[in-house]
Amino acid sequence: MRLTKLLFYFTLCTIFSCSKKEKKLLVEITNELDVDRQFETVEISKSLLNVEHLNHFGIKNVANNTILTSQLIDSDGDGTLDVLIFQPKIKAKSKGIYHVVEVPKDTTNTKICYSRFVPERTDDYAWENNKVAFRTFGPNAQYRYENKLEEGTLSSGIDAWLKRVDYSIIDKWYKKYTEKTGSYHEDTGEGLDNFHVGSSRGVGGIAYKKDSIYYISKNFIDHKTLTNGPIRTSFILDYGTWNADSTYIRESKKISLDYGNNLSKFEISIEGVDTISAGLTLHEKDGVVTFTKGESYLNYWQPHGDSELGTAIVTSTKYFINYEKYNTDVTDLSNAFAHLKVLNGKVAYYAGFAWQKSNQFSSKKEWELYLSLFAKKLNNPLKVELVKH
Repeated sequence: MRLTKLLFYFTLCTIFSCSKKEKKLLVEITNELDVDRQFETVEISKSLLNVEHLNHFGIKNVANNTILTSQLIDSDGDGTLDVLIFQPKIKAKSKGIYHVVEVPKDTTNTKICYSRFVPERTDDYAWENNKVAFRTFGPNAQYRYENKLEEGTLSSGIDAWLKRVDYSIIDKWYKKYTEKTGSYHEDTGEGLDNFHVGSSRGVGGIAYKKDSIYYISKNFIDHKTLTNGPIRTSFILDYGTWNADSTYIRESKKISLDYGNNLSKFEISIEGVDTISAGLTLHEKDGVVTFTKGESYLNYWQPHGDSELGTAIVTSTKYFINYEKYNTDVTDLSNAFAHLKVLNGKVAYYAGFAWQKSNQFSSKKEWELYLSLFAKKLNNPLKVELVKH
């Protein structure tokens, strides 16, 4: 009898041990391109892992047994952490195995990829990473403009903040503004805002072309911050429904910016039209618009102050239709446009910039090599699979 019980307990322990092993979560990342890849964010969803939650999960590199920087995010703003993100380094034509493990809770409050609503400067929304920074404008700025009050701005364009340091500057620059200790329009070593937006599309704002006329929305009407952290910041801007000559367009944007990238990702939810155009302001029209046939990026390289500046849009081939350099005598309305398909109410693209003075890119040629490779990677994403064991 005692032997029977021992065998029974041994069997239970064996089953329990096996079940624990079966719960080991391994993912395989495959790079099918002939180039090394880094600063690309891999997303591992709760559904892929088939787990109830991702709380306290992180990533270990199986090859060298090291814990990598990772971030848990609420991708849709419903209050649940549903995606684990990290940035692996994968050699050309190779694979890597990564273990999803429990890690200590991060208490560093890292703000490398950071965004926030800025009520102290009317109502901007600003975002940044270690390379670039941006902002756009809210309803109070629109109200002030329409009522001829101070600090009014009427624009759904995207403003570029030309930073040249790898640490966060948003709070610091706005503090200069609120405390009147300086101006972010002057460069004291960290960069400056000398990029004019006005009613232009800035760096990636959208427009709808009807017949030969471009129509644009006004300022965003609502906002929601989704995540900040070491790898990604993301948020949602709602533009409501706007009128393009009796075509009514419902628009919201989910914008994200990842570590090491010069381009923000724009995921547009849109109703009422089946095409949309993302634009780059041509400013004084003294620069060069570049589009390479067969590649899904558009670039505008221009003189800018005492330096040079490249602004660009990159998208996947499934969205890209063609491009247009639109010139007009109306102030701020000359833009280079990437015309994009709306698929199932969605369109996605990346937009950003390279400021030569930041020493990230030394020339137009170097910047366009980055864009070409970015487009190639976008159209050939890293493959992520759950490893069976």
